[in-house]
Amino acid sequence: MAAGRGSRLGASVPKQYLPVAGVPVLLRAIRPFVAHPDVRQVIAVLPADDVAAPPDWLAGLTGEAFSLVAGGATRQDSVAAGLGALDPSCAIVLVHDGARPFPPREAIDGGIAAARDGHAAVPAVPLADTLKRADDCGTVLGTVPRAGLWRAQTPQAFPRALLARAHAAAPTHAVEITDDAMLVELVGGRVDLLPGSARNLKITRPDDLEFAEWLAGRP
Repeated sequence: MAAGRGSRLGASVPKQYLPVAGVPVLLRAIRPFVAHPDVRQVIAVLPADDVAAPPDWLAGLTGEAFSLVAGGATRQDSVAAGLGALDPSCAIVLVHDGARPFPPREAIDGGIAAARDGHAAVPAVPLADTLKRADDCGTVLGTVPRAGLWRAQTPQAFPRALLARAHAAAPTHAVEITDDAMLVELVGGRVDLLPGSARNLKITRPDDLEFAEWLAGRP
């Protein structure tokens, strides 16, 4: 999923195209999936204009196993567009944020295994910070207990039929949907947690990009 513009980063180009140690973020995100022996097809969901005229480093990758699809107005619409472009024979789907340049092999393996067992799986890390709830002016209203709270990451893995059913039911939910696992939860699907990693960061702000540069130089 790389159809956003990443306005919070304040860069002149979408964050997924920014270089990390000389390699675009999105290309780093794609490589572990393209190289995985169990991944048959990879789809990059981009802004429509970028599908028509993709960056040279991305256009050269397209072929039978890798394709570009135009996203929609929301992330949910973009995931639906990606699902619609999958080969009919694909029974397992992994959804990954194109702004996460270091997807762990363990998360891909674990997600595929969970989906083969018939349920969804999400890599996550336990919340370590103290959580404060505040008003619009920044005044603290209270402290939120962190027991049982996790930070969800991607790739999130699903049996394709389960994810398609969850997306079909999406218009009936009067809540803001923030990831695909939430949609599956709302239709009663089982979602398990997999061990996440601090390396699996999402590029959102300038300091994330600095941390990614540091990580790229680590083994």
